[in-house]
Amino acid sequence: MIIRVVTSNKVYNLRPSPSFVESESKSPFTIMAAIKVHGSPFSTATARVLATLYEKEVEFEFVPVDMRAGDHKNESFLSFNPFGQVPGFEHGDLKLFESRAITKYVANEYAEKGTELVFGDSKKKAIIGVWMEVEAHQFDPVATKLTWELAAKPAFSMGATDKAVVEENEAKLAKLLDVYECRLAESKYLGCESFTLVDLHHLPGIHYLMGTEIKKLFDSRPHVSAWIADITSRPAWSKVLAMQKQK
Repeated sequence: MIIRVVTSNKVYNLRPSPSFVESESKSPFTIMAAIKVHGSPFSTATARVLATLYEKEVEFEFVPVDMRAGDHKNESFLSFNPFGQVPGFEHGDLKLFESRAITKYVANEYAEKGTELVFGDSKKKAIIGVWMEVEAHQFDPVATKLTWELAAKPAFSMGATDKAVVEENEAKLAKLLDVYECRLAESKYLGCESFTLVDLHHLPGIHYLMGTEIKKLFDSRPHVSAWIADITSRPAWSKVLAMQKQK
């Protein structure tokens, strides 16, 4: 097993030796990051967590999970997530699953570090909360279905694209993006005038869709297009994409 240790500016791929397993005190890598993320950088949920950690400039260990081999269904991984889905998250004795719960924890636990992704003001928090719900319940389900049909199936030779599913969800996304266009005409970002978890949570889904014919829906709406250009150019997101290229 290879453990990836990620700092603010370097990535170390470590293969523990028997001596490391027997006695960590004899290893040159005894000071390990307190946070561990178990998952795949290609997973939208895992990428969401990785982007948050990079935005907050928090060091962490990345432990790859081979989903093709079914490692996410093994008993050891199920101790992190009983539903057998990535990512699994450790911080000391705390174990979490569900990516949005993890990102909220990281953003609040490290509020004083890196990018400010959450705010204490009750009104601002409420508005951000509304758009976080929109992302989770309106955007993500549609984006997931479109990504599956237009990106995953062709990439992994998993059968023909279901054109009816694409047509239905493309129409849903178009209506949703009309709402986004209106919102972004009055606010630089979805939650407020600053980049927050709301915008970050969209990044993995947008990334995959921008490589498909669905890109036209984003490009045809000027405020949405400008927003996407902004958030996808963030250094933290570039680091997530770099992790994908290393796989």
